[in-house]
Amino acid sequence: MALRCAILDDYQNVALDLADWRSLTDVEITVFDQPFADSAAAVAALQDFDIVCAMRERTSFGAKVIAALPRLKLLLTSGLRNAAIDLDAAKARGIVVCGTGNVGNPTAGLAIGLMLELTRRIGFESARMKSGAPWQVTLGQDVEGKVLGIVGLGKLGIRVADIAKALGMKVQAWSTNLTAEACAAAGVARASKETLFATSDIITIHLVLSERSRGLVGRADLARMKPTAYLINTARGPIVDEVALLELLQQRRIAGAGLDTFSQEPLPVDHPLRRLDNVVLTPHLGYVTAENYRRFYQDMVEDIAAWQAGEPVRRLG
Repeated sequence: MALRCAILDDYQNVALDLADWRSLTDVEITVFDQPFADSAAAVAALQDFDIVCAMRERTSFGAKVIAALPRLKLLLTSGLRNAAIDLDAAKARGIVVCGTGNVGNPTAGLAIGLMLELTRRIGFESARMKSGAPWQVTLGQDVEGKVLGIVGLGKLGIRVADIAKALGMKVQAWSTNLTAEACAAAGVARASKETLFATSDIITIHLVLSERSRGLVGRADLARMKPTAYLINTARGPIVDEVALLELLQQRRIAGAGLDTFSQEPLPVDHPLRRLDNVVLTPHLGYVTAENYRRFYQDMVEDIAAWQAGEPVRRLG
């Protein structure tokens, strides 16, 4: 009997086109192109599947969900890290968990794009022109000479710093364990957390979500920001105190925000962030590129074939 494989959260309906799933032997593929309403809906839909291919943290596989999927034998995730999978629970059930590679740093481009939209309002003016509105109303801001504060100077943060410097920006960085040597190697200034939030014109977050980083950017940090400053979050929503950020934006105590990630995803259609004119929102697009997806899905096919051969690759946990 063929193994049943579920591909989850393929919102663009591209999974079957970006990899050769037909090369797999005795595997029956089903694609889910809409998010599950909740964990109960996920469990109900996935009861009869042996293999599940998850797209990042879009669907949660906590201990209760894993325990409720008796046929599940192989759980795959795009990338090599997924905070929504309980690896201990999977291991206890004998479920193999594997990941994939990725391509480049697509989130860096999105972070810069959000910065430029906030300061130059490109999409806003494009929509006005297409609607037949009168000629220009925007008074933009040049990012050259502005101070960019980076929270988290890892591979992605360094890439964003390089682009910002090419645009003529001054760059400073902070994270809990960031060293002066790392800042010097990246060609950026090292700042304290307090200084970074108080003096940066634009702040962008590039941290991995963990128990240590959850809520790391709190109300006091946001309150230090200049009234002309912008916050960009393409990392994970829970890193920032979203309630405090919403209040500051509603009260216009900061100039605005560019947000790709949220504490609840998909962001509810009635969420107050959707109604603010000083916020640019994107639906968690940081890693969503054709190049990245092709790598994700091709590696998933490879993961399944390797597991069938008894030699799993890119195992997690």
